[in-house]
Amino acid sequence: MLTFRHTNIAFVLLLMGLIATHVLYTPVPWYFYLLLVLIYSLIVFYGCINIQSNFFMPVVCAADTPGKEIAISFDDGPVEQYTPELLAILKQHEIEAAFFCIGNRIEGREAILKAIIDDGHIIGNHSHSHHFWFDLYGSKKMQSDLAMMDAAMEKATGKKPILFRPPYGVMNPNLKKAIVAGGYTPVGWNVRSLDTVAKDDKKLLDRILPGIKPGAVFLFHDTSKTTLNILPAFIGEVKKRGFRVTRLDKMLHLQPYA
Repeated sequence: MLTFRHTNIAFVLLLMGLIATHVLYTPVPWYFYLLLVLIYSLIVFYGCINIQSNFFMPVVCAADTPGKEIAISFDDGPVEQYTPELLAILKQHEIEAAFFCIGNRIEGREAILKAIIDDGHIIGNHSHSHHFWFDLYGSKKMQSDLAMMDAAMEKATGKKPILFRPPYGVMNPNLKKAIVAGGYTPVGWNVRSLDTVAKDDKKLLDRILPGIKPGAVFLFHDTSKTTLNILPAFIGEVKKRGFRVTRLDKMLHLQPYA
């Protein structure tokens, strides 16, 4: 498996090989070293942006199951504009989902968080700040950020989340340290709706329907009007195909709270 550790070992050996060749046999052109750095950088970049790669650490992104079940998750809430309406749709269809919430959006919206819990859904940690530069934080600052979300969540609901979804779905060595230190279970997805940029209901629905496969984890956002619009039709198609929606922690056999 391609991992950060294996990549580092391989490239150190390659670098040593180039140096040895240069010293013992024949000069190695400078651009060979540049090419080595470029290839290394591209591999690490791929590992950072591809949450399913397990490049830095194992991240649960789907269930290995032959059963006709999927899980639905929502990121970036809670928000007054759409989260309650999504909850109403889920309740109408008797579906339990996972909400990965941002800590700084909890204050003043405690009632929404309680409604999420009361309706049988689970809440995960999606950081406190969800800052644009979150991925450049040091590990200590990342850990502090996640702990702030935990505190806000615990104050509002009495529950401390274990499941964590990285902001923007980006992983790196510092975030791995923060996840391990905080005792979190990182959770990703294998069907990304891209609903934060989708404006056309039909195009969004057409994009995600092929992802209805055993064990799939769908990523939506409860900040998206387009998701709100297509959710009933999506649920209807899931049921029409003989699938059921299982709560994420149950399908993935994970513990949601400490």
